[in-house]
Amino acid sequence: MPEKPNTNGASANANASSGNAYAIDVNTFSKRLEALYAHWRKHKDEFWGSADVLAVATPPPSEDLRYLKSSALNIWLLGYEFPETIMVFGDKHIHFLCSPKKAELLKVVIKPAKSTVNADVVMHVKAKGESGSSQMDSLLASIRSLSNHTPAVGHIAREDPEGKLLQIWSNKLKESGLKLSDISVGLSELFAVKDMNEIKCIKKAAYLTACTMKNFVVPKVEKVIDEEKKVSHAALMDDTEKAILEPLKIGVSLKAENVDICYPPIFQSGGNFDLRPSASSNDDFLYYDSNSIIVCAIGSRYNSYCSNVARTYLIDSHSVQSKAYEVLLSAQEAAINAIKPGNKVSAVYVAALAVVERDAPELVANLTKSAGTGIGLEFRESRLNLNAKNEKVIKVGMVFNVSLGFQNLQAKTKNPKSQKFSLLLADTVIVTETGRTNATAACSKALKDVAYSFNEGDEEEVPPKSKPEVVKESVYTKATLRSDNGELSKEELRRQHQAELARQKNEETARRLAGVGTGSGDGRAAVKAANELVAYKNVNDLPAPKDMMIQVDQKNEAILLPIYGCMVPFHVSTVKTVSSQQDTNRNCYVRIIFNVPGTPFTPHDANSLKNHGAIYLKEVSFRSKDPRHISEVVQLIKTLRRNVMARESERAERATLVTQEKLVLAGNKFKPIRLHDLWIRPTFGGRARKLSGTLEAHANGFRYSTSRADEKVDIMFGNVKHAFFQPAEKEMITLVHFHLHNHIMVGNKKTKDVQFYVEVMEMVQAIGGGKRSAYDPDEIEEEQRERDRKNKINMEFQQFVNRVNDLWGHSQFKGLDLEFDQPLRELGFHGVPYKASSFIIPTSSCLVELVETPFLVITLSEIEIVNLERVGLGQKNFDMAIVFKDFKRDVMRIDSIPSSSLDGIKEWLDTTDIKYYESRLNLNWRPILKTITDDPQKFVDDGGWEFLNLEATDSDSDNSEESDQGYEPTDVEPESDSEDEDSDSESLVDSEDDEDEEDSEVESEEEKGKTWEELEREASNADREKGDESDSEDERRRRKVKAMGKSRAGPSGGAATKRPKFR
Repeated sequence: MPEKPNTNGASANANASSGNAYAIDVNTFSKRLEALYAHWRKHKDEFWGSADVLAVATPPPSEDLRYLKSSALNIWLLGYEFPETIMVFGDKHIHFLCSPKKAELLKVVIKPAKSTVNADVVMHVKAKGESGSSQMDSLLASIRSLSNHTPAVGHIAREDPEGKLLQIWSNKLKESGLKLSDISVGLSELFAVKDMNEIKCIKKAAYLTACTMKNFVVPKVEKVIDEEKKVSHAALMDDTEKAILEPLKIGVSLKAENVDICYPPIFQSGGNFDLRPSASSNDDFLYYDSNSIIVCAIGSRYNSYCSNVARTYLIDSHSVQSKAYEVLLSAQEAAINAIKPGNKVSAVYVAALAVVERDAPELVANLTKSAGTGIGLEFRESRLNLNAKNEKVIKVGMVFNVSLGFQNLQAKTKNPKSQKFSLLLADTVIVTETGRTNATAACSKALKDVAYSFNEGDEEEVPPKSKPEVVKESVYTKATLRSDNGELSKEELRRQHQAELARQKNEETARRLAGVGTGSGDGRAAVKAANELVAYKNVNDLPAPKDMMIQVDQKNEAILLPIYGCMVPFHVSTVKTVSSQQDTNRNCYVRIIFNVPGTPFTPHDANSLKNHGAIYLKEVSFRSKDPRHISEVVQLIKTLRRNVMARESERAERATLVTQEKLVLAGNKFKPIRLHDLWIRPTFGGRARKLSGTLEAHANGFRYSTSRADEKVDIMFGNVKHAFFQPAEKEMITLVHFHLHNHIMVGNKKTKDVQFYVEVMEMVQAIGGGKRSAYDPDEIEEEQRERDRKNKINMEFQQFVNRVNDLWGHSQFKGLDLEFDQPLRELGFHGVPYKASSFIIPTSSCLVELVETPFLVITLSEIEIVNLERVGLGQKNFDMAIVFKDFKRDVMRIDSIPSSSLDGIKEWLDTTDIKYYESRLNLNWRPILKTITDDPQKFVDDGGWEFLNLEATDSDSDNSEESDQGYEPTDVEPESDSEDEDSDSESLVDSEDDEDEEDSEVESEEEKGKTWEELEREASNADREKGDESDSEDERRRRKVKAMGKSRAGPSGGAATKRPKFR
């Protein structure tokens, strides 16, 4: 077992005085010490070699990967490996020979040892520089004094002494005259059955192993094959080891200091295979040609507890290889199913052997001689070898590495590297009371997930008998790397489905447009006229004037202005702006501008519409010598105006709200379903401190309330259009979100989206501190608290959602069709729906983004079509334009989506029966939709949405070019017409000397395949006949270039250039 700082078997050489970095778990020590003594006393003669005392010496630390029973006992009993330490367990005494620092750490076991097994702990402290010989003599003397006869000392005979201390101890034992016996079997039996804490460590190790294979090894190998790179097995081994030692990088939330490898990862291919656990990855390049086999095996440890997984990947597999793999898979599953309490260990291998004998008897000779071993603190627990001879009984708590393989198989291929192959499968299996659990099942081994097919036409020929088998196997292959036949058929199916969707969509749109009047409205709801605002109903209500000064009446929301010796009242809502300024003579000026009809951007209220013939005061200015009074007046007017405008705006918003039913509170029949300590978005208005509240589910709706009486929101079940639950995974919040049919008011805000959330992590940043160590216990404890808090919050939300779903399942709510929907994170993609980039996630019925504001909730059933814009070669991003069935609704755009998400989005749209199109440019949708609504019949007659079909547009351009070529013979019909047309068009750019040249060129274009030299020669002959030999060389060169250009352009000079195709 390696002595590394990132393993649980770390050296206990820490400075005890420096905060006790290592602490022994006293409870675990007590339980396991009691188990050790109980097992030893019960099976003393059977497993422990009749030993009267147990002496275990731990060697010094080493960087080599090794599994020692002495180290395993240290970790099992004390939680850490104590190197260069000798432990002697007697009936009444426990002796430790160690350094002073270790003795200080071991003091905590004195009381538990006495209370648990009634043994006194004796420390033999060896100072630095001492050999420890005198302490050993004292220890041996204590052993001799145990009884009158010579006691038997049990030790681990197979472990050679390492280091000076252990050499001296080994020599003294041999020379002591004491009986020596081997206790290796007893320790193996002791470690065979694991307790709950050990099982938990093994499960974490297995999870890390499976995730490494699934999330790192498989994508890494796929990328190497897809990009046809040359990467050695050793390089893959190094990269995989780094991935295991940094679990966070592969999405596993385990601390790096607690994990390690069981062995260097094994990668084998190219005909050289070794299925033994001691195999290694060589420097050969990964071989992935047709009919190749790749074997990957990795093992990881958590707190020194091991796990293992092995998988075989088939590349364009031969029928012999596929059949052998299917047999191996069935055999391994049979072996795993035979692992259950009460069965004999031999039954595991017998079950696997029976499958091979039944399905492929010719492969029995190639089957490995065992189906694996036990696994735990040791990678191979030899007492639990899964072979046909082991008669031990399987017990709850045992853990097995079920490893089965075929070695040295032959396939009839031409390439020698693929003729000889081996197959291997391994999983970590935990024995439970009801049977077994495959802890590495997350890493798939189904044939469809491990077999890759390229089918590029370079497969090797196989005998006719095996051809049907190869075709059969293609059903199971995984097409993820290149455009093979399976991938093409998938694309073809999608194209056919989209064509059918296009037909259905055009018919549906035609029916809908036929039943809707075109109208000329802008789609905006009529705004209710504001109430008439009156400051004073009669003159007697005016306050008595104090002085001829500007006054602000807060109660009646008016300002009184001195005009011609009278105080004239104005309601504050008539004021548009108010400002003040000061000149050089210390005179202050107040300028008030009023809202009057006819002014640009001035709303028409009820008063202006009612008093068309009235005379309005547009602006008034006052001068004053008192700057303080002027400043106070301006501030009062602005504050009053702001408050009145906010109140009237809220009143106008509320006037448009749909009247909802009243909330029926939960009575005695059932208690309301509650979720506490939630925050709400949008937030309540006001400047008071924000408070968390409680969400309650009552008889017909939800109520959210805080400790303030005015902070309350009711959401009726009948108003809920969509409900979402999104647990915190990579976000900082866990939330429930309601998208409503009709707006409601939250505080003074009108909204259709209401969200309740909890922050699962405290967003705290330490300022001024240096970089914290990965071994900082405070940091580790804080991370653990954060994980526990997140899991607790997610669980509370999940329970609330489940209970509400049960409530919605009652008969009275069946018509509402309500159920909490959860976003499908694996289908998500990044994009910019508003101003900032966010992660947009589909659900079963919507496309949502619920973390950043403003929220995005798009109902899929309301979508007419989706146009993917700026799609083309060389583009890193593209845009998505979502057109709704309501053409008066603005098109929703999601910009800057990475091109890597294009295929996933297409697949999702096709799966949800949404018709999509692709275009190379962004379209201006407002005029397009206006054209459709203005003349829907023309839109239908022109093929509906097919004008967006890029492939159809390309094919039309192809047809137009072909039709131009079809008309080529007509160019030589009545010469007068063609010559007139030519002269009309060409005379604008050509000289008269070139006109005759055109005729010869038109005639020559009927002759195909002539070279440029032949064209030039014909042109020269024509010139000589016309007597144009005196033309300059420049003119000849110009004619030559012109002739070449016309030949390239084709006979139809006016034809448009064909658009390039993008596939």
